[in-house]
Amino acid sequence: MFYSALLLAPVALFLSLALYLLYGLLVNYTAARKTGLPLIVLPFDCGNPLWLIIDRKVAQLVRRIPFGPGTFTRFNWRGWEIWDRYRAHQQLGDAIFFVTPGKNYLQLCDAEAVSEIFQRRGDFPRPPESTEMLNIFGPNVGTTDGTQWQRHRKITASSFNEQVNGRVWVESIQQSTDLIQYWSPKPSINSVAVDTRTVSLHVMSGAIFGKSYPFRGADQEIPASKDDSSSYGEALKIILDRCIPLVVLGRKNLNNPWLPRKLRELYQATLVFQQHMTEAYESEKQVMMRKDKLENNLMTSLVRASLANVDQKGSTPGGHHEGLTEEEVYGNVFVFNFAGHDATANSLAIGICLLATRPDIQDWISEEINAVLAGVDSTKSSYEATFRRLPRCLAVVFETVRLYTAVAIAKSTGSSARSLKLGAATVMVPKNTVVIPNYSALHTHPRYWGNNSVEFEPSRWITSSGPPPVPETKGPSAHPVEHLKEPPARNSPFVGWSGGARSCPGRKFAQVEFVGVLVGLFRDFKVKPVPLQGEDDGMARARLLEQIKMDTGMRLLLQMLHPEKAVLEWRRR
Repeated sequence: MFYSALLLAPVALFLSLALYLLYGLLVNYTAARKTGLPLIVLPFDCGNPLWLIIDRKVAQLVRRIPFGPGTFTRFNWRGWEIWDRYRAHQQLGDAIFFVTPGKNYLQLCDAEAVSEIFQRRGDFPRPPESTEMLNIFGPNVGTTDGTQWQRHRKITASSFNEQVNGRVWVESIQQSTDLIQYWSPKPSINSVAVDTRTVSLHVMSGAIFGKSYPFRGADQEIPASKDDSSSYGEALKIILDRCIPLVVLGRKNLNNPWLPRKLRELYQATLVFQQHMTEAYESEKQVMMRKDKLENNLMTSLVRASLANVDQKGSTPGGHHEGLTEEEVYGNVFVFNFAGHDATANSLAIGICLLATRPDIQDWISEEINAVLAGVDSTKSSYEATFRRLPRCLAVVFETVRLYTAVAIAKSTGSSARSLKLGAATVMVPKNTVVIPNYSALHTHPRYWGNNSVEFEPSRWITSSGPPPVPETKGPSAHPVEHLKEPPARNSPFVGWSGGARSCPGRKFAQVEFVGVLVGLFRDFKVKPVPLQGEDDGMARARLLEQIKMDTGMRLLLQMLHPEKAVLEWRRR
C-alpha cells in the first residue's frame, strides 16, 4: 500500500500541474478571445525562466519529428521574430495574441499603436519580470517607475553629455585603430565577436570609469594585474552570460558550497564587479572632496549630479534624496554596462559581417571618411568637428540596428485593462497582458520599408540637399550635401532605441562608438569573407549573408550564435 502511494505521487503531481496549466490556458484564452484579434495558442509561457533555458533545444528536437513543425516550433522559442520577420503579421494582421498558460502576449506591428504605448508610459509600464535582472546591483533608470524613474532619468540623462561623447569618440578611434593593426597582418580572423567585445569593454571602461586600456586581441596573452580590465571584463561577461540563474536564485543564494561550480563562479563575478564599481565610486568622491579637476566620464557625472542635487535640495518629504544613493549609482552603472557593452558589441560584430558582404558600401563609407578627415590622423580627430559630418557611417549604424535590434523592450497593461487604437478600431487589451512591439516585423515590413525591406541598404537613411555637384569634383563633395534621414519622434516604424520618454538615454553614446569604430576600421582597409574551397568571392559573400540571417538569435540579447564561423580577411586599400 505504501509503495503504491509512493508510485502514484509523481503521477498525481503531474496531473495536478497539467490541470493547473490547462486552467490558466483556458482563462487566458477566454480573455484574449474577447478582443476579436487573431489568437495563437502556445503550450509554454514565453517568459517563464525555466522554459527560456531549454526553449531552443526543445524546439530543435521537435522539428525533427515528422509531425513536429507547426505553430509551436514557429513561435514558442526566443528569437522566433528574427527568422519570421514580418510574415506572421502579413498573414494574420498587425496585432496577434499569443495565448499561454502563464500570460497573454500581444505582438504588435503597427507604428501608430507602438508609438501610443510608448507615449502612455503610465498605462503601459514595463513588466517587472522583464527588468528583474537589471536590479542585481540596485534600482536604476531601467527598473524604476513613476517619480522614482523621473529622478533617475533626470540625473542619468545629464550624465550622457557631449563631454562624455567626446571621450567615447577618442576611445573608439584608438581601440579600432589598434584592432585593425591586430587584424590586418593575419591571413584570416574568426574572432570578430570576441574582439569587438574587447573594444566595447574598453570604450565603456574609459567612458564610465575614466580608465583607458590598450587593445588586446583574442589570441594575445593577457597579463594579470589588479587594475587590469580583464578582471572587470571577465566578471561582466560571466554575469551577462549566466543572468537567468542569477535572477531565478538571487545573488545572495549563490554563495553555497553545494551549488555547481559555475554558479559559485557567478557569485564571485558579482563580487568582483561590485568591488570595481565601489573603488571607482569612492575614488570619484575623494576627487570631489579635494576639489581636484574632474574627469569627463559617466561615473564622475553620476556622482557629481547626484551629490549636487542632494546639496541643493536635500531630501523630499517622503525621505527620498533628489540625488542617487550609492546603491542606485551602482545599479545605473551596471545598466550602462549591460546596454552599452553587450548590446553595442553584438551590433558591431553583426555590422562588420554585414559590411563584409557589401564591398560597395565599404567603398561608400571609406570615401566619406577620407573626405571628412582630409589627411588628418584618425586618432587626432575631434568628436565635435568630425562626428556630425559622417552621415553615411551613421546610416550604417541605423541600418544594422534596424535589421538586428539588440534590445527589444516589452510593455504591460498592468493590473487594469487598457484601450488601444489599432487602425480604425479601438481594442480593450486585458489586464496583465504583456505587450510586445515586434521590432523585427516593424523594422522589415514592406509597408514601411519598401520591397527591399529585408536587405542591408544604408543608403535608405540618406537624404540630399544643397547645390548641384561640380563636374570636376570627386568624392562626397561632388554630390549635394547629404544628411541622415532621422525617423520622426512619433508614429515611426523605427524604434531601434525604443521610443517615448523612456527611450534609451545612451543612444548617442552607442552611435558615437559605432561610428568611431567604422572610422578606425574602414578608412584605409577593406574586408571580405574568406572563400571556402571551390568558392569565388561572390559565393563567399552570399554564404556569409546566409549565416548572419540563420545564425543570429537571442541569448540574453540578440547576437550571432556562432560568430567564429565568420572567417574574414582584412587588407589595406
